[in-house]
Amino acid sequence: MEESIQIQVGKRIQKIRQEKSISQQDLAAKCNFEKSNMSRLEAGRANATLSTLEIVSKALEINIIELFKFND
Repeated sequence: MEESIQIQVGKRIQKIRQEKSISQQDLAAKCNFEKSNMSRLEAGRANATLSTLEIVSKALEINIIELFKFND
């Protein structure tokens, strides 16, 4: 069964965050989110708005489109 897009986006956020050696706590702080919300977002248990994804992509210093590149 194919993963939902929110799970795929969550995994991408986690992967990019780890590649940049940023802790989940630090990314949450940069986004002005609670760590628990960042955890849910990365786990695909939160249905992120485009505004939320924009905040996360800016905090990661990436283009938002990078969050939707699932096949690398």
